[in-house]
Amino acid sequence: MIHFVGAGPGAEDLITIRGAKLLEQADVVVYAGSLVNPAHLTRTKAGCAVYNSASMSLEQVMEVMLPAARAGKEVVRLHTGDPSIYGAIREQMDILEAHGVTYDVCPGVSSFCGAAAALRAEYTLPDVSQTVILSRMAGRTPVPERESIRALAAHGSTMVLFLSAGMLGKLAEELIAGGYAPETPAAIVYKATWPEEKVFRTTIAGLEQTAQENGIRQTALITVGGFLGGQYERSKLYDPSFAHGCREADT
Repeated sequence: MIHFVGAGPGAEDLITIRGAKLLEQADVVVYAGSLVNPAHLTRTKAGCAVYNSASMSLEQVMEVMLPAARAGKEVVRLHTGDPSIYGAIREQMDILEAHGVTYDVCPGVSSFCGAAAALRAEYTLPDVSQTVILSRMAGRTPVPERESIRALAAHGSTMVLFLSAGMLGKLAEELIAGGYAPETPAAIVYKATWPEEKVFRTTIAGLEQTAQENGIRQTALITVGGFLGGQYERSKLYDPSFAHGCREADT
């Protein structure tokens, strides 16, 4: 069996209980070394073979996992955050299915959740934004034109941008061209939930300068939208005048 496991956003104790148990039982672990907190590897048992996939190709990863699984070993493929978001797991799962190898997926806490915690923010505020867009700037890996930052910005929703910290000048241009005002609140969250976590609040127009002044070039999430401001409406769910299936309205 091969288990795809989300290691969480960074902090050692933000992996799920299930994910931790799978790590403890594993005979082989292949982990995304450039992003996963190495402290997670202390959970592995004596004799567990550990491989850092940062310098490996997909084919090399499979050369480790397929023979191990066929030999009856428990294999953990350890990804950062939640493996379903920029985890490149579909191509791995397709190969496993083609070879008749059984696998499952253990979800994890995504870094966008860790960023909200660091900001002490709620992405979905009444009368501000009820939609969260997770995306990234086009770089060496393109994105579909219909999903360009400019196109997505037209919605005016909360946006959380991965893999874009090195392109903040262009990112700001695209956000503004798409409809956000330059003074729209924004924040840079560096290594959310890690011990070295840092939070920088700014505006869309100030993103690039803020990053330059603080030496941020990678391993950071960019958050954008009115949810970072101070204006919002109170939730109806806990409004005493609002009735629902669990409570009568207080008249």
